[in-house]
Amino acid sequence: MNSPDVAARAEAPDLRNFSGLLTLVGAGKMGGALLQGWLRFGIDPAQLAVLEPVPSSEISALGKRGVRLNPDTATLRDVAAIVVAVKPQVAGDVLPRIAPMIAASTVVVSIMAGRTLRFLAGALQTSCALVRAMPNTPAAIGRGITVAVPLGANRAQRDLAHRLLCATGTVEWIDDEALMDAVTAVSGSGPAYVFLLAEALARAGAAAGLPADLAAKLARETVAGSGELLHQSVIDPAVLRENVTSPGGTTAAALDVLMGPNGLARLMNEAVQAATERSRALAG
Repeated sequence: MNSPDVAARAEAPDLRNFSGLLTLVGAGKMGGALLQGWLRFGIDPAQLAVLEPVPSSEISALGKRGVRLNPDTATLRDVAAIVVAVKPQVAGDVLPRIAPMIAASTVVVSIMAGRTLRFLAGALQTSCALVRAMPNTPAAIGRGITVAVPLGANRAQRDLAHRLLCATGTVEWIDDEALMDAVTAVSGSGPAYVFLLAEALARAGAAAGLPADLAAKLARETVAGSGELLHQSVIDPAVLRENVTSPGGTTAAALDVLMGPNGLARLMNEAVQAATERSRALAG
């Protein structure tokens, strides 16, 4: 039994009973992470088709396991789900080509940044169930978080999309697509903010006199360990912060700077707002 201070981990999806065909369009880093997750959670490789013009050696090797790599799309029938993971700038060319695979029961899941449900519906030129999703890069290790918004999807189609997206971590659903810009700014771009924190902490340690390699290791392990503690705990982050801070101590002195009027909170607000506005601009 978990301690009251330990959060329950997200339930892993069971894809062993998946029926029909699952088609992945684009097998780059994020598409590849999803693909590996589906296989890890039990989907039959024979039920997978991957459309990727320049497959990596890892993706190519999956052909030996039964995954259909770049088959003739005319042969793809009984497609339960199509996951689109191509770069958004090629979406206008790619989406019309996959439209013939779509049946009445097919759900199309897009993880393309900035491409709205309206854009997807227009580019596909066919009426179908749609899900727009925003994952993030920790998906590569099964620790991502994805936010999804549906359009025209029934319960079964939404549940299927949920199971597929859960293969790389936690999934949250929203009903208001307008929130996706802020989602992009917080969780989509958020890993870069954390990596920057590790960079800055390492540089500050070196400036304080530590050997650069030791400062880098201390920063990396501190950020990673603190993230894991936060992940496993149900305690509010503010309480976790307070637990490290003794009145008048070294941490308090540092937090006086970071929590000052021009400190981290203000910078983070400005950063997230800038990313949100850029997401809106890219979406048109």
